[in-house]
Amino acid sequence: MGRAKLPRKSTFIDMTAMCDIAFLLLSFFILTTKFKPAEAIAVTTPSSVASKIAPGKDFVLITIDKDGKVFLTIDDEQKREVVANTLNTTRNLGINVPAFKKAGFIGASFSGLNSFLAIAEENRKGDQLPGIPCKDSTNNELITWMQVVKEAHAGAKMDLLLKGDNVSKYPSFKNVIVAFKKNDLLKFQMVTNPENAPVGSELYKKSMAGDGEDN
Repeated sequence: MGRAKLPRKSTFIDMTAMCDIAFLLLSFFILTTKFKPAEAIAVTTPSSVASKIAPGKDFVLITIDKDGKVFLTIDDEQKREVVANTLNTTRNLGINVPAFKKAGFIGASFSGLNSFLAIAEENRKGDQLPGIPCKDSTNNELITWMQVVKEAHAGAKMDLLLKGDNVSKYPSFKNVIVAFKKNDLLKFQMVTNPENAPVGSELYKKSMAGDGEDN
């Protein structure tokens, strides 16, 4: 006797619940995502194949924009407070210490510092600021800044970074280096745009050999 054939039925999956979950997740990510704000100091760094990563905190950063203007960033808020108090004591600047602590970067001369701090943070744009005077040996306020910053980090590690625009001129870098040397700051890290080493180069072979050893 032949086997009775069961009628075939198409498979049906209700995707309503899955679509609801997908839209809920999408809404969650849209509402919680924080977009990167536009940089206050626009800098296009040169490329390099260096593999060392710049520290993400507790650093001191000197930035040189395309026009050669110099800006100072002190990552540690407590160190910023020490710097402000030291300048008030040694140079009688009358700095607004709370405002200085909140400042993301410094881009003005000592005489214009209070005016700089009075600008709303969202309006502090590098292209509209004079920067720290660092033109030559007779007008290089960065020397004093680095002295005070170094004293604020006494006994603590200070990661010194230098970030320069790809089209900024050599004299701007030279004057910054002079400020470093005047304060015996001989070790610093250049911030560049990382790229892979050329295939077949010695650096490429070394990196590939290192990957093999790790595995």
